[in-house]
Amino acid sequence: MGKRIIQQARGKGSLTYRTKKKAFRISISYPSVKGTGKIVKLINTACYSAPLAKIEINGRIFYNIAAKGVYEGQRVDIGQGTVAVGNILPLGKLPIGTFIYNIETIPGAGPKLVRTSGLTAKITKKEKNKVVVALPSKKEKAFDVNARASIGVVAAAGRTEKPLLKAGKMFHMKKAIGGRIYPRTSAVKMNVVDHPFGSGRGKRIKAKIAKRDAPPGKKVGLLSPRKTGKKK
Repeated sequence: MGKRIIQQARGKGSLTYRTKKKAFRISISYPSVKGTGKIVKLINTACYSAPLAKIEINGRIFYNIAAKGVYEGQRVDIGQGTVAVGNILPLGKLPIGTFIYNIETIPGAGPKLVRTSGLTAKITKKEKNKVVVALPSKKEKAFDVNARASIGVVAAAGRTEKPLLKAGKMFHMKKAIGGRIYPRTSAVKMNVVDHPFGSGRGKRIKAKIAKRDAPPGKKVGLLSPRKTGKKK
């Protein structure tokens, strides 16, 4: 008798494939008030690749992703003030060429884009009511002038430079971040009861386009591909 394949086990959401709730006990947000805050503490959490800055403003606490070069006790301008690393300002108040991260897609909705360690975006031009930003993917996107962003580069750029040395280190790291599978067995090396690509016969892997409404056990191969076939 076969067993649940990996996709089914993850879809069920057992403790093995679930992130611990304490990893997400801290959420990143921008305050609705304007003024000058203070970085109280720099902290690490399992679910973010960069350290977080605990910031106090008018007796209220909020958390933001730390920029490279910020320090505990630093003053941070929010909503208004000077253009300096660590400050949070509307895109309309920033000059062309400013490096930014943790960008709001809609004014007041909270930061959504450019949050991974070492990443940054750059303001390239300004239009009537829009600010065009070059994202790390090299694509340009227009944002509302009132959408806010943090100034600088996300800290911990050298996170991936240190070698892990042991498989155990990688195992615990993957488990802390979203319950990811490690080590991952190639599907074609599995038994036929464990995966649609499995079995000892016919190991010529063909691109397989899964149906959009396929159940977790059969949703393997190319998932909702934009293009198929050879690149031209």
